Order: sequence, then C-alpha cells, then structure tokens
Amino acid sequence: MSTIQAIILAIVEGITEFLPISSTGHMIIASSLMHIASDEFVKLYEVAIQLGAIVSVIILYWKKFFPLNRWNFYFKLIIAVVPALILGFLLGDKIDQWLQSPTIVATTMLIGGIVLLFVDNIFNRSTIDSEDKITYGKGFIIGLWQCLALIPGTSRSAASIVGGMQQKLTRRLAAEFSFFLAIPTMAAATGFKLLQAYKTNPAIITDPNNIKLLLIGSFIAFIVAMIAIKFFISYLQRYGFKLFGIYRIIAAIVLFILIWKGILV
Repeated sequence: MSTIQAIILAIVEGITEFLPISSTGHMIIASSLMHIASDEFVKLYEVAIQLGAIVSVIILYWKKFFPLNRWNFYFKLIIAVVPALILGFLLGDKIDQWLQSPTIVATTMLIGGIVLLFVDNIFNRSTIDSEDKITYGKGFIIGLWQCLALIPGTSRSAASIVGGMQQKLTRRLAAEFSFFLAIPTMAAATGFKLLQAYKTNPAIITDPNNIKLLLIGSFIAFIVAMIAIKFFISYLQRYGFKLFGIYRIIAAIVLFILIWKGILV
C-alpha cells in the first residue's frame, strides 16, 4: 500500500466512521478501486486508524470527558460497551470470515439502507434530550443494538443511533451517545488487533514504513472525522436519516456490481 492509497483510505475512514453508512463497506469499495491487496498490514491499518477518529470525538466533546470525576457518565459507557466486547471476543474468528465476504457486507448495507428510509417515522416520539436522563438500563439496551454492527456492513453508528432512538432519545442525543460509545468500543477493537498483530508478526508493527503510514492515516482520519461529525449532527437535526438510507442502497448496489463483475470475491 502506497502513501497516497493510505491517505485516501484514511479520508474514507474519517468520513464514514461516524456516519450511518458503514465504514467497512466503503473501505472495501475504496480498496477494490485502488487494487490494494488485502494483506495483514492493510487489515491492521483499516482498524488502527480508527484511533484518530476516536480522538476527534474526545476533542469535540472534551467537556463531557474532563474532568475525570464524572463517574456516572463513564459507568454508562462501560455498561453499554460490555455486550459488544463479549460478543466481539467470542465471535472474533467468525467476524474475520464475514469481513472476507463482500456479499455479506453488500447485503447488510442494503438492509440497513432500507431501515434508514423509515427509521424517522418509526421512532418519532423522543422524550429524552439530555445525557443525564439516559439510565443504565437504556445504555445497556443501546449496547445490545450496537452488537448488530459486528456483522460487517451494518454500521456501528447506524445500529447504536437507531438503538438510542428506540430508547426514546432525540436524534441528536442518540448520535452523540453513539459517538461516546465508539471510544471504548473502537479503542478495545484497535488495541486487540494491534496486540494480535504484535504476537503473530511483530515486523508488521515495527516496520518504519508501516509506522509512518499508521501515523499519517490516524492524523488524517482525526481531521476528517471532526469535520464529518459536525456536518452529521447539523444535518441530522434538520433532515433525518432518509438521505443516508438512499446512499447506503446505492453503495450496496455498487458492491453487488463489483461482486458480479468478479472484481470482489
């Protein structure tokens, strides 16, 4: 993978990570169009640059995270992230197999797109507009919804936001709680992937060129994710999810075409 390819993938990651359109699906499309071989480092890179996106949430919402004595806030996130951590650990090998199936990604992209066309009408009676009103029980249920994102192409953001709306959160609060929930979820996934790579093939992480690409990718993902988050919150409050649903359906069709043409197998 060249530096230019790494930069493009980082931009794709930054744009799609917090939008309900599946970063995995877009990574697959981008990698395919650029003819990037899916080797061990590329798989690690696509996960590791999520750290940059995580930092963007902390910077944008720093008042939520500092000072560090907001135990109630942190406990809610811990409770909400537990289901995904447990299932992610138990299904790790299966998830890797799913990631290698573009058909699964395209199918979940399509189903998720159809759901987003109607979600604003289905969950239109929000009563919770403050993070303080989110109970531990509601946080846990939102965490269960997030587990759907273990199926590649579902979108962690989409699953947790829809889960929040199902629990009566406003669209804005559901999106923000999804951002907060991403921090422990993605940090755990990235840390596990880095540790796994170090144990199986330390040269992947210690190679100077790989380190350079990881640093560049993480920084670009950080900058782009900040812009994407600001846009998403503003757009979501005004217009809802329908456009994202249409976009997902189009992206799924692109994936199916790439599969049909034999470009993705």
